[in-house]
Amino acid sequence: MEEEFALFNAWVDRRLGIPLAAYKENQMQRRILTIMENSGAKTLREYQQLIEGDDGVRAAFLAHITINVTEFYRNKELFDAFERVLKTIVLPKTTLPKIWSAACSIGAEPYTIAMLLEKNQIAAANVLATDIDTQILAKAKQGLYRDHELRNVSAAERTRFFDAKEKNQFQIKPEIKRRVHFKQHDLLKDPYNGPFDVIVCRNVTIYFKSDARDAVYQKFSDALVPGGILFTGATETINFAEQFGLKKIDSFIYQKV
Repeated sequence: MEEEFALFNAWVDRRLGIPLAAYKENQMQRRILTIMENSGAKTLREYQQLIEGDDGVRAAFLAHITINVTEFYRNKELFDAFERVLKTIVLPKTTLPKIWSAACSIGAEPYTIAMLLEKNQIAAANVLATDIDTQILAKAKQGLYRDHELRNVSAAERTRFFDAKEKNQFQIKPEIKRRVHFKQHDLLKDPYNGPFDVIVCRNVTIYFKSDARDAVYQKFSDALVPGGILFTGATETINFAEQFGLKKIDSFIYQKV
């Protein structure tokens, strides 16, 4: 079975551009087997043929193996810290901060950041939001969300930043939408543009093998301005941050030295 997975992973990397070998093996293999069984395929070779010949199967595969769990103000304490860092560290250095929300999924995180920029009257600042999944990016660009995705958004913020739509859905308002630029980007393969004042990347590197994770942290550091800030997930700790030119300044906040 290991040889079958190795061949399948190599094919996915070659044909679909996703380096599955960089992800933790057990987690990724479980995800692949689950979606393969749902497709009706009995072997990885058979599933590969289905992916190659059916756009729907391919789209379902890509959606399943990329991690897209998010909501507005997920881990509220991080966004409280984001506001604090913005005011005390970032804005004293620049009135036009460059912010990158990496692996942004359905757009809840970059739109939350844009809402904070609007609330703090940081008029010219925008957010680059990237993800590997083009289907998820299409949803993010649409900016239409269900009630449960806004469960951490106050009633006042819903009124200010969203328009209520039918079927218990909410549309992000144009003034917030304009602040976010979406782009496809693979953290493991694509170059990192910069420099950025703030990079937010949460709950993604936990799925990577240690060497891939370290490479991403180094590239994040290289993409930050001196003194720039990296936000990670609440469960993600950068061990030996100094080897990447970073120092820990809070539980999930690192600053480039």
